Amino acid sequence: MRRLNRKKTLHLMKELDAFPKVPESYVETSASGGTVSLIAFTTIAFLTIMEFMVYRDTWMKYEYEVDKDFTSKLRINIDITVAMRCQYVGADVLDLAETMVASADGLIYEPVVFDLSPQQKEWQRMLQLIQSRLQEEHSLQDVIFKSAFKSASTALPPREDNSLQSPDACRIHGHLYVNKVAGNFHITVGKAIPHPRGHAHLAALVSHESYNFSHRIDHLSFGELIPGIINPLDGTEKIASDHNQMFQYFITVVPTKLHTYKISAETHQFSVTERERVINHAAGSHGVSGIFMKYDISSLMVTVTEEHMPFWQFLVRLCGIIGGIFSTTGILHGFGRFVAEVIFCRFRLSSYRSTSVPLPDGHTSNHLPLITDNSTH
Repeated sequence: MRRLNRKKTLHLMKELDAFPKVPESYVETSASGGTVSLIAFTTIAFLTIMEFMVYRDTWMKYEYEVDKDFTSKLRINIDITVAMRCQYVGADVLDLAETMVASADGLIYEPVVFDLSPQQKEWQRMLQLIQSRLQEEHSLQDVIFKSAFKSASTALPPREDNSLQSPDACRIHGHLYVNKVAGNFHITVGKAIPHPRGHAHLAALVSHESYNFSHRIDHLSFGELIPGIINPLDGTEKIASDHNQMFQYFITVVPTKLHTYKISAETHQFSVTERERVINHAAGSHGVSGIFMKYDISSLMVTVTEEHMPFWQFLVRLCGIIGGIFSTTGILHGFGRFVAEVIFCRFRLSSYRSTSVPLPDGHTSNHLPLITDNSTH
């Protein structure tokens, strides 16, 4: 009884076989089939390697939502060198309502030489080259995100030469915290002094001839400081053509949450528009000489997530490649054989028609004569 059930089960499984086997005596091999098979196997191997490289790669996914965090503080990271002595300049932040002046207690004023050393000039040149490539190819930003905390620091390298020149500039660096509203960070003549209606700078004791707001922005970022991230203004250098000159940077800050396989951090991206002009009250160009960075906080928040292709999707794509190439090459090979057979048949038919046999009455016959035993004698 068990044996009978086993035979019925095996018979049922054979009926369900979707891959019937062809006896080897019915299989015919050919040189063209071998050539097509070799091409198919080579193509499959090449596409499999390429697909595996795609599987190993990752990409960045961008999601947008409304930023509901209005109570936290915004961190501003600053490293700016101004071509004036430290006692002549002052930096502070004023918010949109002009009721709060953020004292720049977190900033350090360091006397330095404005001209860079050869190694520092090479660093600045490479950074400016990267900035120009980022403006042309925006997809490079994904590479920077994925290499954060893994690549070398983007900070200005220390001076390697012992310059005997006396300091002629002031490096203002550090960080400070402000409210998450639009504001204005500025560096102008004189130290900031408290004022009932806002704020002012003690600039009366500084001569106009000593004004020189040529500056270099080695680093400017918002939010958490992440090594390896290159910001739009890093490496910027501006040379003033006049003593009374205003440099303006209009910045739009976008809160960003970065989640990669290496790090998970909350930072901020920003875009910037630059403008500079000479202050000339007689010509109608009013204002105050200095460096002004007016920033505004976007209401949208971007979440950047690094994603990877699932393994099951890789298997599906791999099966599609193998099956598709076998099917396509089989169809092309069959079509090629059909065309070749049609051409050869027409050639043979034309050769048969061109053969003629003379008849006794002087006519010719296009039919081939039959070969009999009597014809051989």
